Amino acid sequence: MSPRTFRRRSIALFLSIFLLCILLSVLLFGRSSTEVPTNGTVEGNLAERVDAFITDVASKGYAGSLVVEKDGALILAKGYGFANQREKVPVTPDTIFDIGSVTKQFTAAAILKLEEQGKLKAEDTISLYFDNVPEDKQNITLHQLLTHTAGFPESLANDYAPTLKDEYIDLAMGAKLTHPSGETYNYSNTGYSLLAAIIELVTGGSYETYLHNHLFTSAGMMQTGYVLPDWQKDKLARGYTRLLGFSRDTGTPLDHPFAEDGPYWNLRGNGGILSTAMDMYRWHQALQGNTILSESTKKNMFTPYVSEGYEQESYYGYGWVIMSTSQGRLQTHNGGNDIFFADIHRYIDVDTFIFITSSTGLRHNATELSWQAANILFD
Repeated sequence: MSPRTFRRRSIALFLSIFLLCILLSVLLFGRSSTEVPTNGTVEGNLAERVDAFITDVASKGYAGSLVVEKDGALILAKGYGFANQREKVPVTPDTIFDIGSVTKQFTAAAILKLEEQGKLKAEDTISLYFDNVPEDKQNITLHQLLTHTAGFPESLANDYAPTLKDEYIDLAMGAKLTHPSGETYNYSNTGYSLLAAIIELVTGGSYETYLHNHLFTSAGMMQTGYVLPDWQKDKLARGYTRLLGFSRDTGTPLDHPFAEDGPYWNLRGNGGILSTAMDMYRWHQALQGNTILSESTKKNMFTPYVSEGYEQESYYGYGWVIMSTSQGRLQTHNGGNDIFFADIHRYIDVDTFIFITSSTGLRHNATELSWQAANILFD
């Protein structure tokens, strides 16, 4: 066989395999539908403008939910696209999404709640809670874990690695610090998982149980958590990525491996909470009052303790990013795992709230859309 004949046959074989892959993608995952449902409520001109923008983005592949409050009124609560493309289940404001690192504000609130209850202090060192803490970590405080200034690395392993609590603590204690504790900001999922471990050690129960009993139930957030809510399968959003121009179904957040009482410890406390746009609106409302946290505690949570070091000035509080904008103070945080994304914005001085989710990967993700929605609201 001549080299030229071999190349022709190789090319033909490659094209055959390529076309077969496309066919399998269509059969297994389906093309993105041009039929894009929208479900919910839109009130007033501002909401109509935001809705028109997001509806247009949904026609190009976005799927997610959005809630907007302005001047004390809920003006937009709507779902866009499909939570399940194959079964044509539409997204609604009550569709359940993985909200990623937005989880951190719940971990921070739980620590502060325990401080209100007199069970710990933010200035406590981790040596009070963990045994055999190495010398370089003995003076690390809960405050430093909360503000990403402890020096722990961003992560220790894959989110879904089957690491249990004791093993995780040992790994963290053996990890090399990125900088001396208290010296500078370095975003750390590890620090927030250690905070979750402290919550469990102090309460004698699971991390999620404390959040459920002392935060979520009080706020009326019955569709927020890891494993405790009675999840309804048809309300769980499936995640989608793009492959060769086709939509690839990656499953729901609960299709990934969990321990019996929630995620393994590379994710617990720093991410992975499931929630809905309406539950996150309830969380915002709860933070406007003192049902869950006192005024002095909320002041501690939203204090801009340390610069994040970005060009646009932003500071980290306890589980929240604090920014100064043309609209005044902004309390915000985003989250994502390259498939599911979420973003929360609380513009305190102009009484505006935005929460948005997405389940369509990096393309049209919630983080970029939240800022574009805000630009429309304040145009």
